Amino acid sequence: MTASFSAINRTAYLQDMANAHFDILVIGGGITGAGIALDAASRGLKTAVVEMQDFAAGTSSRSTKLVHGGLRYLKQFEVKMVAEVGRERAVVYENGPHVTTPEPMLLPIYTAGTFGRFSTSLGLMVYDRLAGVKYSERRKMLNAGATADMEPLLRTEGLLGSGLYVEYRTDDARLTIEVMKEAVRFGAQAVNYVKADGFIKENGQIIGIQATDQIHGQTYQLRASKVINASGPWVDELRKAEGSREGKTLQMTKGIHLVFDGSRFPLRQAVYFDTPDGRMVFAVPRDGKTYVGTTDTVYTDDPAHPLISESDRDYVIHAINGMFPQMNIRAEDVESGWAGVRPLIHEEGKDPSEISRKDEVWVSPSGLITIAGGKLTGYRKMAEMVVDLAARQLEKETGRSVKACLTKKMPISGGNVGGSAGFESYAERKIKDGVALGLERRAAERLARTYGSNVDALYDRMPDPRTKAEWHGLPPELLLMLKYSIEEEMTVTPADFFVRRTGDLFFRINEVRAWKTAVVRYMSERLLWTDEQTEGYRQELDRLLLEASGKK
Repeated sequence: MTASFSAINRTAYLQDMANAHFDILVIGGGITGAGIALDAASRGLKTAVVEMQDFAAGTSSRSTKLVHGGLRYLKQFEVKMVAEVGRERAVVYENGPHVTTPEPMLLPIYTAGTFGRFSTSLGLMVYDRLAGVKYSERRKMLNAGATADMEPLLRTEGLLGSGLYVEYRTDDARLTIEVMKEAVRFGAQAVNYVKADGFIKENGQIIGIQATDQIHGQTYQLRASKVINASGPWVDELRKAEGSREGKTLQMTKGIHLVFDGSRFPLRQAVYFDTPDGRMVFAVPRDGKTYVGTTDTVYTDDPAHPLISESDRDYVIHAINGMFPQMNIRAEDVESGWAGVRPLIHEEGKDPSEISRKDEVWVSPSGLITIAGGKLTGYRKMAEMVVDLAARQLEKETGRSVKACLTKKMPISGGNVGGSAGFESYAERKIKDGVALGLERRAAERLARTYGSNVDALYDRMPDPRTKAEWHGLPPELLLMLKYSIEEEMTVTPADFFVRRTGDLFFRINEVRAWKTAVVRYMSERLLWTDEQTEGYRQELDRLLLEASGKK
């Protein structure tokens, strides 16, 4: 096993990969690719991953940030998917309680709404049974008074009551990076900013890929017995390049989320509510902010760079004001936001909200294994299914025996905290350790809860408190996060750090503005950037700040 995942040694990793032969080569470093890498590497398969952007830069950092069971899919009779994905919520939580948190969710019932008291109670009861929800988290039905007490901002006109059930809030990008780090610990080799440009074939069968380093421009040939296309919105593009884009194809849809400061939108209770056009929207409090989403519209533009349009923003604001009328939210109240693309399997005649979120696997005549569709919550089961398929092929072709899946009860990186039952006491101990090192309690708590059992690796990087120059003009916790992310999480650009390793662009946007110059300077010195690279990354971060805040 290895634990080497440093941006400083990134080029050396690529050169090593070009000199090796892999059992499994995964194209795509989102949650699906990370899950496949962990599953394969933990079974003893020699595994590589390439991602043309940063890890989780696509769909896997742009979701509703909930590990949820898809309650609304009961309306579409997706019973099998609800059962399987619902049960996976608890698995994801137990394996990574530092990146997944139970979130009680209120489902309000109105006289003219989509749901009645009976149908809501029945639907939540069926959901509890299908998803195997533990007794303490099963649904409760509340009357109008108790509902208004739980969330005073709710519209009271026509309020009949509510259902209360539990979802799981997550940091989707950090979940992805922790899964990838665990795969690396098992020996997988993973590198970001490497684009698969084409396929290498021998006797009509794929034996590898041509790849280009997007940072330095070098090209590489990476060889493997099995190549898996887990590139999300780009799966059809790769299938086309390989010559096997036929049959089912993707239908991309866009979803956006808006973030408000808690002082402007002081939501105290997460709410899942229906809109006049029948869509369902989440409003979730998180770290002193409230975020709301999502939309669901057909998307045909560049999947690498979806933007929040004025109509997207207005739709969500209208939904907020319909459910929380006293807030009178306006466009200028939006502090930040994000847009994401969902790569779904096209279904003729269905609008975006009706398209199934189930996953499918295709194998081309030349051997390319493609997985598409699916949900964040089901990433581990999707990975198991794909690696099972690849393992059967390897066993048939080579006679080599491959172990069964091991990930169901396997903590991800940072997850060795005694499970969900032990996490609170573990975090409290580590908070005290951080305070003893000289951190403020607030800073130590952020580190302990974000990094779980990896937090000691950040504490070990604590500069000498007597030498202020060693702090590089940054707050202590931010410097520790930045050092660790470069050395242990392959953070290559400031956007990697502020968007996907910390989520600060969305939930601490003013801190990004305050510390961006110092972070760019530190990274430039540490990663030996040219002046041109430094300026390019600075401009990229400024552009992302403008886009997130609703300015183009």
